[in-house]
Amino acid sequence: MDDTDRAILRELQTDGRIPYAELGPKVGLSPSAARQRLQRLIDTKVVQVVGVTDPMARGRQAMALLGVRVDGDPRAVADELARHDEIVYTVLTAGTYDLFAELVCRRPQDVLDFVNDVVRPVEGVAQVDSFPYFGIHTHRFLWDVD
Repeated sequence: MDDTDRAILRELQTDGRIPYAELGPKVGLSPSAARQRLQRLIDTKVVQVVGVTDPMARGRQAMALLGVRVDGDPRAVADELARHDEIVYTVLTAGTYDLFAELVCRRPQDVLDFVNDVVRPVEGVAQVDSFPYFGIHTHRFLWDVD
């Protein structure tokens, strides 16, 4: 990645829908050169352009972080949990928990039901601790691209 690639990423973090006609001049390129640069970044998986949804705006009012202890391979448990739409991400870790999973549901009762009916029966799950969210304080998508 060079300075031009980083400039493209900074512009996309501000407005992921910026037209190439605006992006190119902002980063010192023609619109077609900006499109080619961005396509290369996408093809090499340096960047992924996605639409980010707000779970609360979609009627999902209950969220929790799940700390999961696993007997065996935590990757298998993470793969199984990731099959469910309610799990928005899984993270393999070290320390007290083998993995974390973020759970998004419509109602608090759905969080309880998911933990008891879906997570606990997964082969290898030894313990699940849930940390319900009372509100999202910081949700950041702007990372330093230098």
